[in-house]
Amino acid sequence: MEHRIDALLTGKARAFRGTEKSAIAKTLVDGPRKVGLLGIEGDEQADLTVHGGPDKAIHHYPRDHYSFWDEMFGGHALLVNAGAFGENVSTIGLVEAEVCVGDRFRLGSALVEISQGRQPCWKLGHRFGIASVPATVVKTRRSGWYYRVIEEGAVAAGDALALLDRPMPEWTVERVFGLLIGGGGKREPAALRELTGMDVLATTWRTRAGKLLG
Repeated sequence: MEHRIDALLTGKARAFRGTEKSAIAKTLVDGPRKVGLLGIEGDEQADLTVHGGPDKAIHHYPRDHYSFWDEMFGGHALLVNAGAFGENVSTIGLVEAEVCVGDRFRLGSALVEISQGRQPCWKLGHRFGIASVPATVVKTRRSGWYYRVIEEGAVAAGDALALLDRPMPEWTVERVFGLLIGGGGKREPAALRELTGMDVLATTWRTRAGKLLG
């Protein structure tokens, strides 16, 4: 499986709402950028207690979903270009039902691994000016996902995103998101128990699986 990166984006923390800052507003990057253990050169996060870190180094959001959002909103200026959801990486032809936790990809020359889906927060609603956006993400499972960086390298728009290994094909990002964020875990305690011991799943999501078990 190989896809082309149609856009690479980074952003700096800036005023967002009142005194709060955010780096959700990403801009397109021309040329290659270094990929380090904490993300792409030039990218940052405003609140490191909930964003960034090794398990959330790079955010990938499928451009495939833009038509859904465009139809829902009746057109929105943010959807003209990639970056509406604060993503670092944009592709076409790869969605949450087709990638799995633990998948390893060659991202340019870097090696990355899917660690978790993206749990939406109020910032998405504020960015779009539509408070229901986070709830719609949860309902439709159009979450996007995060990578941790296994091997540093470099990446540019137009580079390949190539699947190298899929150790857990039954654990799609869509399924895990539905269990842990979408409420499905209440009906599948056995699945939650498996998630608590899944080393490649982000630590915070393993902890969440344990809490949902009670």
